[in-house]
Order: sequence, then structure tokens, then C-alpha cells
Amino acid sequence: MSRRAAKYLVWAAALSIFAAGCAHKTEDVGSAGAPPPVKVQTEHDLGLLTVDHPEQFPLVIAEEYLAAPTLSVTGSVAPDVSRTVPVISLASGRVVEIRARLGDKVQKGQVLLRVQSPDIAAAFSDYRKAVADEALATKQLERAQLLYDKGAIALSGLQLAQDTEAKAKVDAETSLEHLRVLGVDQDRPSGVVDIKAPVTGVITDQQVTNAAGVQGLSGSNPFTISDLSSVWILCDVFENDLSDVRVGETADVALNAYPDKKYTGRISNIGSILDPNLRTAKVRIQVANPESLMRVGMFVTATFHGQKKVRYAAVPASAILHLHDRDWVYVPTGDKNFKRVEVMAGTTLPNNRQEIRSGIEPGQKVVSNALVFQNTVEQ
Repeated sequence: MSRRAAKYLVWAAALSIFAAGCAHKTEDVGSAGAPPPVKVQTEHDLGLLTVDHPEQFPLVIAEEYLAAPTLSVTGSVAPDVSRTVPVISLASGRVVEIRARLGDKVQKGQVLLRVQSPDIAAAFSDYRKAVADEALATKQLERAQLLYDKGAIALSGLQLAQDTEAKAKVDAETSLEHLRVLGVDQDRPSGVVDIKAPVTGVITDQQVTNAAGVQGLSGSNPFTISDLSSVWILCDVFENDLSDVRVGETADVALNAYPDKKYTGRISNIGSILDPNLRTAKVRIQVANPESLMRVGMFVTATFHGQKKVRYAAVPASAILHLHDRDWVYVPTGDKNFKRVEVMAGTTLPNNRQEIRSGIEPGQKVVSNALVFQNTVEQ
């Protein structure tokens, strides 16, 4: 046998072995069979209930209730800018004593701090010099008047003395007014000036500490006093809800800190610029604060009332089931079946009724006592 014939026989044997292996794998796959069929299980509707004796659960018809829509938003208390007054120190110098602190209630004229100032010393020096010059000018005028009456001097000499006395008087009055503007008493020479409260109110800002320096009008104000007998409530209202808010209308304000306290304010301004990120506008409510319970920075809830009344449903309070932080009612669907429907409850109405904002419509029937129905079904 030639070498070519022998090589051919080897290749034929290899092919036959490979074909046999493939046939074996095909048989194994076929023996495994097709995958089992998928079983589809229908999930039971937990909101659909069936009872044997539906007549034992009385039904009521949801009544029609007309009410103006309300919009509740959160806000915070802020001082009224028109009732906020800065405390200004016209004299520059060093603070030697502070008699008030942030949050203190102060009265008009109360000393808030004392400042040692070189401006005061210079002002007193100018005032004393002006007073001395005025006294000298007055005496010179009296002497000139006497000489003029005796014909010893001409009229021009008398007029010069009168002019000098008038200018000296002006200088004295000007230097005295300078002392008063700085806040010091001309009868008590001192290098320390008392800074007093210009109005009665609460200190809502403090920018000074002991031994600090004040720079007069060119520096920051040491204190800011706000009259909190009337405050602002600043709220963020989304642009989609702005149609329910109008300037001049009233709004109800509830404090998170005092839930039993209710206030009524008037909308005084609606911001003309929206927040580009939140898409909200600032709404300002003016509220009287006679008891001073509203403090700057407090969180509140403001409720706005729309003008056009909307049709809602009203059911007995017992028809509503509060479950998992949500409200539900049971609605008959026929053939002993009842469906649990989620609703949004509104305000409490007279005669133990409850307003329903959404979920059911007036005229629909619901189970009059949802809690009894729920407990009976679960047994």
C-alpha cells in the first residue's frame, strides 16, 4: 500500500469517529425534550371583596358639597421691612460696653452700647472754641455800639462788629448741633457716646462685639431693630397654583409650634420673578402678631382660598377607613361584590360628615361604616 492510500484511510477513520460523536449528542438533546409549559397565575385583586350577606352593611349616597378650593403651602416668618430700623453710630471709635444682645426686646431711647470716639473729643473742642468766640464777639459788639452812640467810630465799624458777632453765633450753633447729632450732651464733656435705640422692638441682627471698632456711616450697622407686632409670612407657590392666589385676599396661617393658634393675614405681594429651579413665586402675607408668638424663622402653613366654588362629595365620617396612611371607602359593584376605593379626604363638615376631594363623585353609594365592614370581612 502506498503512502497516499494509507493517509486517505486515516482521514476516513477520523471522519467516521466525528460523525458518530455528533449523532450521539443529537440523541442526547432529543432525549431531554421540550421545556415544561409556563403556568400563568392570576393575582387576586385585594381591593375587591365578596360578602355573603351584603344587606347587613347599610349604604349611603354621597351628597353634593360646594366649596371653594384651598391651597396649602409652607412658609416662614420674616420681619416686616417697613418696620425694621437700623441702629447707626455716627461716631467712629472703639466699643467699650454693650448693653443689649441679639433677640432682646428694647424700648425707644434705651442705651444699646457705648463707644469711645476721638470724634467726640474733637467736636467738644470745636464747640468750646465757638462758644468762646461768640462771647468775645458779643462783648466787642457791645463796645462798638457804645462808641458809635458817642460818635467815636463810624457806622462801618459798628457793622463789622455786628457781622463778627453773627458769624460767631452761627459757629456756636453749628458746633452744638454737631454734638447733638453725635449723641452727646454739651453739658457733660466726655469722649464716650451712648448709642440709643431709635424705636421699640426686638433686636434681629447684631454686628458688633465687645472691644470691636465701629466706623460710623462707612461701616456696618451695630444692631437692627424690628417691630414684630406685625410680620411677613413668605411662601413659595408653584406657578401652576398661582391662579388661586390674589393680592388683597385673605389667607389662614397656622404655626407648626402652636397648632391650636390660628391667624388670618392678607396677601400683600406676589413675586414677579419665578425661581428658575423650583418654578415657584414668593407670596407675601401680612399678619398681625399681637402676642408675639410668631418668631422670625418659624415654619408655618398658609392656606389660600379660591373664589370659584367646586363640586365635591360629602359622606359620613364613619364611611372612611384610614389604612396605611391613606383613606378608603367601600363601593358596591353588584353581585355581592365591593371594591375598596382610595379617596382624598378634605375638611370636616357639620353633622359628623367628611368632605371628599377626589376618588368618588356625588351620587355614588358607599358603605356607611367602613371599619365594621373591614373587620367583618377579615374574620
